[in-house]
Order: sequence, then structure tokens, then C-alpha cells
Amino acid sequence: MNKKLFLLLLLLFPFVINAQYTSVINSNRPGFSESPYSVGTGVYQFESSLFFRKAEATPTFSNPQALGLNLLFRTSFLFDKLELNLNTTLSNDKIAFKNIFTSTHTETGLSQFTLGAKYLVYTPTYADKKKEIRSWKARHSFDWKRWIPHVGVYAGLNFGSFLTNYHERGGISPKIGVLLQNEFSDQLRMITNFYYDYIGTDYSQFSYIVTGTYNFNDYWSGFAEIQTQFEKYENKTNIGGGLAYLYNENLQFNGTLRGMFERDNAGVYIGVGVSYRLDRHIDEFSEIDEFGNKIEEQENPSYKENKGFFGRLFSKIGSVFKKKDKKVELDISPEEKKKAENTEDTKPKRVRQKSILDVITKEDAKLKKKTAKAKEKAEKKAKKKAEKEQRKLEKDKEKEARKKEKEKRKLEKEIEQMEYELKKEEEKERKEKEKKAKEKKKKEDQK
Repeated sequence: MNKKLFLLLLLLFPFVINAQYTSVINSNRPGFSESPYSVGTGVYQFESSLFFRKAEATPTFSNPQALGLNLLFRTSFLFDKLELNLNTTLSNDKIAFKNIFTSTHTETGLSQFTLGAKYLVYTPTYADKKKEIRSWKARHSFDWKRWIPHVGVYAGLNFGSFLTNYHERGGISPKIGVLLQNEFSDQLRMITNFYYDYIGTDYSQFSYIVTGTYNFNDYWSGFAEIQTQFEKYENKTNIGGGLAYLYNENLQFNGTLRGMFERDNAGVYIGVGVSYRLDRHIDEFSEIDEFGNKIEEQENPSYKENKGFFGRLFSKIGSVFKKKDKKVELDISPEEKKKAENTEDTKPKRVRQKSILDVITKEDAKLKKKTAKAKEKAEKKAKKKAEKEQRKLEKDKEKEARKKEKEKRKLEKEIEQMEYELKKEEEKERKEKEKKAKEKKKKEDQK
């Protein structure tokens, strides 16, 4: 499996398509959203978060400040697709009453206690681009089926009778939800939750959460999240982000910073946490013969076959808490033993063997880069040549225009000269006629 895929399991939700169990921890923290996937059978996971929340006091009763510890316990032991979880919070709350004056007092105790279960309903199938070796475009094109989400459903019960006075909301009330998860790539994931909470009480609440996660390397990843809660008398929104660090396959550290918006007030939420799991998962496998048929072992009759439904159910639950068989120690040399111990101490790294597809992809990328470079060079050369020819053509046009303008001015000058000479000649003839007329008149007068 691609090494980047493992990192994405460490934050907000599990990112595995065909299985519930993963070889490294998959935590919902530090986000508030939940994935439709479970942790897998035989896994007992604890996700904790130490938080501090502060905002301005609002009219009448409000909870402007809180310091507490949130704990989420997750396990799956009946079915791979079914997860049972417990979400509880112990907090020290500052309760304020604001009217003309503001008075405060503190309450310490449980502020949340919810038992829930979620079940994976639908898992889409995406195209395996690694198998496409004939077309680079088809291999690197986006699979639009990735907009189809993985779908899970959630159902739980809120217990409010033993919570602090401010957080008690009508005893036992149900909570339902729809959990969606989109996997746009091996690095980018998005999860969307819709919840209807405190059903049947005066504090019923509808909410949604949208979370996006991106991995930076084998150990670090970041997330951004927005959550809005719609209640009868007010709406609450928080926007934030955070980071998570995978220490080893069973341990993760995380932190978050959020801005909170309620009515016209703003606040801040800071949280740091750790997620740890006890991994008792055992992979199921089937033996097949040389023809590919499943080999079924003949089971000896036992008293379990005569048990009823509840007897078999309690036997299944009891087998979860049985101790696993001790590992058989092999007789190996001290050098090999020391090498094995050193290997176990190192952090989990995912190493993927090179394949012919990787070689083809690498060569394909090199060839594409070389072709693109040659094409870019040819385009630049052709563009430069075209610009040069265009400049030459414009220069010739300007030269021809200047020549024509010069000939036009010369022709106009010659016409002006001819007109001047013609006018001069006419003036001379007119004067001669006037002279002759005067002489003729003079002669007549003399007679």
C-alpha cells in the first residue's frame, strides 16, 4: 500500500477503502468530525484532548470559560463495519449570569456522556490509475467517481442525569447522524457530518461539520474544519485548524486552535491531545487448494452447537477478552536478535518496492518533460521569427508610404509651378491686350 496512504489515517478519520483495520492508528482527533469507518475488530482505542475555551459572557446564563479533558473510547468486536464508542468530557466550567451586573461561579464535573454506534453502509469503488500504462493522460486524469462519498450512519444516547447542572439536558435523549467521507487523492480527504442531537428535548440541535485533511510527509499532516450548530434560540459556529504527528503505529499527538462565534461574541478554543490504541486485531484468511477452491477444515462437534442465540452471542463477547496465545520464541543467533530489536525501536516507515509501473511512470514523466521543453523552444523560435518578419513587413510598408508621399509632394509642386507659369503668361497677355487697346484709342483720338 502506498506509504502516503498510511499517514492520512492519523487524522480525523480512517482513510482505507477496502478494510476497517489499518496497520497504523486512525484517530478522529484533533477534529470534531467522525469517519464512517470503524477501528476494526480487536482494537481498543483511546483518544484524549486537553482543552481550554474562553469567550465573552452573554445575557442571562452562559458558559464563557472552561478547562477540561475529553476522552473518546472506540472499539469494534462484533462486526468489522460496526463500531461502539463512548464520548465523555470532564470539565471545570465558569458559569456566568449577566443582567445589570455579572456574577459568576464554577462547576466541576461531567459535561458530556454519550454512548454511540456507527455502521458503514456504502463504500464506492474507484478506478486504479496505477494499472493504466498506455495513456499518460488517462493515468493522471481525475477520477470523477471520487465525488461519490463513503456513507455511514450513527446512533447514540446522551445521558444527562449525572452531568453538571448547566450541561444537563433532559436526562436521556437520542442522537442520530449521517457520516460522509470523500477521498479526492492519497493526500487530500474531506469528511462531512450531519447530526440531529438531543431529540425530543427543549434543547434539540441540528449541526454539520466539514473537515479537510492534507498530509505533508510520512508523519505530519494538517486539517481545517468548520462546524455550525443550529439551536432554537441561538446558533454557534467554530472555525479552526490543527496539526497531527504520528509517533509510531499506535501513538499520535495532535493540537488545534479554533475561533468561536456565538451571537455577536467571539472566543478562542485551544486543545492538545494524544491518541493511543491497544492492537489485538487478528487478520482472517482462507486456505485454498491448487485449483483455487477454499479448504474447509472439518470441525469436531462441541457443546457450542447446542447453544441458543444469546449463548452464542455471550460466547463471542467473552472470546474478545480472552488472553492471546503466547508467542513461540525461536532459537536465533545473538546478532540476529540484536538486529531485530534495533528494527523494532525504529519509527514505522512504509517502504514500497519499485515495480515496472514505477519505471514506466518515471520514464513517461521524463519524456513528457523533454517533449514539452522542445515544444516550448520551437514555439519561442517560431514566435521570434514571425515577429521579425512582421517588423520587416511593417518597415517596408512605412518606406513605401514615405516614397509615395515624397512623389506626391513633388507632383504637387510641379503642378503649382505650372499653374504659376500659366497664370503669369495669362497676366502678360492681358497687359499686352490692354497696351494695344490704349494705343488704338490714342490713335483714334489723334484723328
